[in-house]
Amino acid sequence: MLDLAGKVAFVTGAARGQGRSHALALAQAGVDVVVTDICGDVSSIRYPLATPDDLQETARLVKDLGRECLPFVVDVRDGDALDATVAEAVDRLGSLDICIANAGVCGHGKFWEITDSMWDDMIGIDLTGVFKTLRAVTPTMVAQGSGRIVATASMGGRMGNPNLAHYVAAKWGVIGLVKTLALEVASYGITVNAVCPATVDTQMVHNDSMYELFCPGMGSPSRGDVEPIYAQLSPMRVPWVDPQDVTDAVLYLVSERARYVTGSTLDVCTGATAGMP
Repeated sequence: MLDLAGKVAFVTGAARGQGRSHALALAQAGVDVVVTDICGDVSSIRYPLATPDDLQETARLVKDLGRECLPFVVDVRDGDALDATVAEAVDRLGSLDICIANAGVCGHGKFWEITDSMWDDMIGIDLTGVFKTLRAVTPTMVAQGSGRIVATASMGGRMGNPNLAHYVAAKWGVIGLVKTLALEVASYGITVNAVCPATVDTQMVHNDSMYELFCPGMGSPSRGDVEPIYAQLSPMRVPWVDPQDVTDAVLYLVSERARYVTGSTLDVCTGATAGMP
């Protein structure tokens, strides 16, 4: 089993889904975890986001594994709040060794139908929020002379996707941030990488809005209705990957086994990029 005992991790978007999966796996590896989430809905996002109860449940599950867990309700668009949260976490836990910038949302619409608010919310959370998270944690890691940073991008950051222009733009941007920061902090013993998952089996995918996108004209499509459609998009005919599949990639990137891996993207995509240069 991976041993990261004594480390401290900062995970955004940790109330449920991939973020919770990452937080629990890190705890199992001996890491104390700071978990954050917006814990509230965003007007342009057409599915319910996580709640304060979800965040508290993540914290409870981490503590049940015998690790310290500090939960904070934070909107990653708020740089001052992120800076204050990081400062408090370091003060209480003594260091900050790992950052998983995972917070993100997804929406859809034809390019010419994406409103200013849809664009601003998507870029604000999925791109600017990653920038502000990485900016908040980097000075501590530079002072320590070590650190591991992983940002959640997407297969949407590796190719175009109809109806997802704002999401795709944000995720391409995340990869650019990762590659740039990796160069700036390499001499400080810090690695910076991105994971690019295919469709992940979380609430971001399993909601009425996304189902309607993939089954237009069908009244109240269900998970069973969209499953074969998602599967057709995958070379392995897998409709969606499990959060644990992404977590396994994250654990590799934060481990000593990846000490010379930086500025990279790790695709967890069932072969979707195999035909790309």
